[in-house]
Amino acid sequence: MKAFVVAKYGKDGLRAAEVAEPKIGNGDVLVRVSAASINPLDKMVRNGEFKQLLKYKTPFVLGHDVAGVVTQVGAGVRGFKVGDEVYARPRDLRIGTFAEYIAIDQNDVAPKPASLTLHEAAAVPLVALAAWQILVEKAQVKPGQKVLVHAGAGGLGSTVIQLAKYLGAYVATTATGASEGLVRDLGADAVIDFTKQDFSEVLSGYDLVLDSLGGENLMKSLTVLKPGGLAIGVAGPPDAGFPKQLGAPKPFELVMSFLSRKVRGAAKKLGVRYSFFFMRASGAQLRELGALYDAGHLRPVLDSTFAFDQTLEALAYVESGKVKAGKVVVTLD
Repeated sequence: MKAFVVAKYGKDGLRAAEVAEPKIGNGDVLVRVSAASINPLDKMVRNGEFKQLLKYKTPFVLGHDVAGVVTQVGAGVRGFKVGDEVYARPRDLRIGTFAEYIAIDQNDVAPKPASLTLHEAAAVPLVALAAWQILVEKAQVKPGQKVLVHAGAGGLGSTVIQLAKYLGAYVATTATGASEGLVRDLGADAVIDFTKQDFSEVLSGYDLVLDSLGGENLMKSLTVLKPGGLAIGVAGPPDAGFPKQLGAPKPFELVMSFLSRKVRGAAKKLGVRYSFFFMRASGAQLRELGALYDAGHLRPVLDSTFAFDQTLEALAYVESGKVKAGKVVVTLD
């Protein structure tokens, strides 16, 4: 089958290839891929940024989001049958959605939301799971709390805005002036045009900040939190909880703790908290999220679509920073 594989780590390491069709295990479903979407995580994995913790053996198929049709089920699979339309973010070390077929653990798969096309559904899993795990599990956002999400027009930001509003939060976001209409339509109460204003000079008293930019933006984010507030970073720096989540050896916890010492120290001085976030696969959560999409509480935001043969171009387009809003999807049908 056709696939895009990481032959070696680095920017030029991804290439088209012919690979064997995956074989399914007892608890797997085989999915014929209809569409996959591009995530920043694809670039990070391709470049080898997590290679000490996520030990992929090259060559391996890249891709973290998928929607498609079940063509085969393992003997131990319950709840899925041939012909079902599904979506998933396969678990780490079993990724590979930039391909014609992928075998996925049944626990990572959920029925595709009925209100979405397969192409729309492919844009959802990773960002929706991340939004849910950040807002519901980690921060436990309550009605009336104040949430700031950076890059609100992006794939993750646009999803977080919608879910935070559904949970009853007051939501502020940073965006360009051109994106203000979109993020307000998604539910943002306050929009800071970062090309004209410094968010840290106009916002204060927030319970939660979600930072996807890192660096100076993250350090500034700490200052808008109320005492005891939480800043969650998805771009880093990773903390000791990251290797622990991945089941890595103890020494990695010390290394990650060292890498995040500056931001954690700054947070402590301000009386706030910092935590790195790395999402995990969950078919059960995708079922809950699917109900929210079908009820109209959430909707995917798509920037553009590329044909499967243009996967390299799609990834380059995302890396170029030209994406105006939402996700970029690669289609196979």
